[in-house]
Amino acid sequence: MSTAPNGSAPPADLAALARGGRINFFGFCVRLAARLPFLFIAGRIYGAEALGRFAYAVLIVEFAAQLATLGLKRGLAQQLAHTDKPHVCIAWDALLVAAVGSTFAMGILMVFPQAMFPNSELTGLEWLLPITIIALAWSDIMLAALAYRHDVTSTVRARAIVEPVTISVAALVWAFISTRDGLIISYVLSMVAALLASIIPFVKNYGIAHGWRPDPATLWRMARRNIPVAAADAVEWGSRRIDIAVLGLFFSPKVVGIYYVAQNVASLPAKLKTSFDPILGPVIARNLKEGDKEAVAKQVRQVGFWVIGAQLGVALALAIPGEAVMGLVGPAFVAGTAALAFLLAAEVVAAMAAVSEAALIYVARHRNMLISLAMLALQAGLSVVLILAMRWLGWPVMFQATGPAMALMLALGFAAIAKSRLLCGILGARVNGWRWPLIWAAGAGTIVGYLATLLPEWAELIFGIPGILLAFGAVLWTKGFKAEDRELFRMKKADIEELQELEIPAPGTTGDVVR
Repeated sequence: MSTAPNGSAPPADLAALARGGRINFFGFCVRLAARLPFLFIAGRIYGAEALGRFAYAVLIVEFAAQLATLGLKRGLAQQLAHTDKPHVCIAWDALLVAAVGSTFAMGILMVFPQAMFPNSELTGLEWLLPITIIALAWSDIMLAALAYRHDVTSTVRARAIVEPVTISVAALVWAFISTRDGLIISYVLSMVAALLASIIPFVKNYGIAHGWRPDPATLWRMARRNIPVAAADAVEWGSRRIDIAVLGLFFSPKVVGIYYVAQNVASLPAKLKTSFDPILGPVIARNLKEGDKEAVAKQVRQVGFWVIGAQLGVALALAIPGEAVMGLVGPAFVAGTAALAFLLAAEVVAAMAAVSEAALIYVARHRNMLISLAMLALQAGLSVVLILAMRWLGWPVMFQATGPAMALMLALGFAAIAKSRLLCGILGARVNGWRWPLIWAAGAGTIVGYLATLLPEWAELIFGIPGILLAFGAVLWTKGFKAEDRELFRMKKADIEELQELEIPAPGTTGDVVR
């Protein structure tokens, strides 16, 4: 990949990465605005116990959906980049593989629904929940196929607008019908709505595969080849869910519900990393096909810095006023503030591992899988050890419940070091996106955050969070950003058009929604 001289247009790959990140970042902001009402409704109306029961059930369903895609959510880009077959046929092959996997998983959970509700009775519409497996799997694969053609608008629309808005509205409406089944029904409706929002642009872009015939041998090879990627996906997903699984074994649904809210708030910075996933995968796949390892290292390093910076800033903005943030959901949830702090720190630590993995799944998928499995085993073991140790010391229950969050942070630190060193050795170039000005930016954000905690709680949220982000961003912009970094913030005409399609006002416009 050629580098652009000062003042000229940036390299095409960098521009594509920045553009995809910009569009999805605004999707992240919309997702944040739409997801918080659901947590507020679930916490205030349904309560921590119902939320904990719901959280454990969704954990099992989403794990089944991850396995059902057989790694094609990320592996599809490589399949499309290395084939002479029409892309529409490859995409439909992938959908068929996911359908088979989803049917198998749905059947198991419908026969054994106790796997979703191990600590509570089945009294309502719980049997509907496994239906969402195929909706999740197909939506992920369709959006991955669209992302290969640099259509990230559809991902933003489905995941950041349709899905969270549907679940929030449905949860509120169903609360007047039945608080017993409301959360489950709203989740099912949101997944079906997201699937419909994925099908429409997929059919428009790829069309129907005329003359397509399923090829069992090709499908088997596709599934077998993607087993390491599927395992890495399942482990990466599982690392953010195994803490809920462990908590469900040691604590009551109420504790699980409080932790679930902290986890959902802490997972918001992780969405910033996934802002680049749809576009980073295809860019890396194409450069590896051309044998340009130096370009891949530069892309990983560049995106790594963007992600670390964004996650660190958001983590500070949510952690410092943590009690006020958790208190929005309900007074009972303030007890989860310590868990929130550890979970936010874990997301910052995880940034480099996550970006490195985007390249490792193409160049060292088996070794990447082994590191991921080791990380998951380390996390599970540490979670149990920390809970038992704090229980033996007689610490309060909610302090014990921070054990899985601490274990996650330590395990992700191990994975970040191992994966970045492995990728560095393979590419023969530095891939670490860390820059020391991040420390100065974090210091500025911390000072502003401390001053904000002296304000009343409502002012701490309204002025503190933007103030922390502003102080952090200003220092990072002046001390840490180079010319290519600022490409991320250069809104192009095409970007504004895509945002207008989503009815999201773009920066620099009047702020009115264009319809």
